Amino acid sequence: MLVIITGASKGIGFETVKLFLNNPNYYILAISRSIDTLDKLAEKENTTNLIPVKADITNATQVKKVISIIKKINMPVAILINNAGQIVNKPFEKITEKELQSVYNTNVFAPFKLIQQLLPFMGKKTKGHIVNISSMGGYQGSAKFAGLSAYSSSKAALSGLTECLAEEFKTKNISVNCLAIGAVQTEMLNKAFPGYKAPLQPKQMAIYIYEFALNGHHYYNGKILPVSLSTP
Repeated sequence: MLVIITGASKGIGFETVKLFLNNPNYYILAISRSIDTLDKLAEKENTTNLIPVKADITNATQVKKVISIIKKINMPVAILINNAGQIVNKPFEKITEKELQSVYNTNVFAPFKLIQQLLPFMGKKTKGHIVNISSMGGYQGSAKFAGLSAYSSSKAALSGLTECLAEEFKTKNISVNCLAIGAVQTEMLNKAFPGYKAPLQPKQMAIYIYEFALNGHHYYNGKILPVSLSTP
């Protein structure tokens, strides 16, 4: 079976790829704009189960390339982890239209369109599970922080999309859930909160995401679940 992970070349995405590599039941289609670390990992592990794909998921032409690769692999897509994300940390009045569009393209529109393209490959032979990676910044009722209006609102949109798709896909044998993660020591966290030391490392959060991707759909559908020791 095939698991697809976006934003797979570093941080939480990269650590999640490594965990799936230890599971012989899956081939991993690891998508990122840069795949140097993924190529090195595949070479180091001497495995054909890892398929690095250099693609920008906000680009329709490059998404078509991803779909063509999936067709050639000819395996059912069991899991999609929408992990790719983008952040801008600026006062609300200084955020440009280009910056706003870029954040929403990565965090909302790309997952939306990717799911549309992947539907024919999911839920036919095996139960499908879509896991959207959101943030506590986009979790209703959580603490919000100045400078993150574009990022947090885009993640809130992803959470809302999760609930909508879970309802639409009930007859398609596909579950859709969303993990609103808290502070993890990543490049993105450093952009949001320079100098802050998070209580969790990417590998620790990846372990949770890995286990949830495999088993969460047995217990949840259409849920936005906070996964957070702290928010700065």
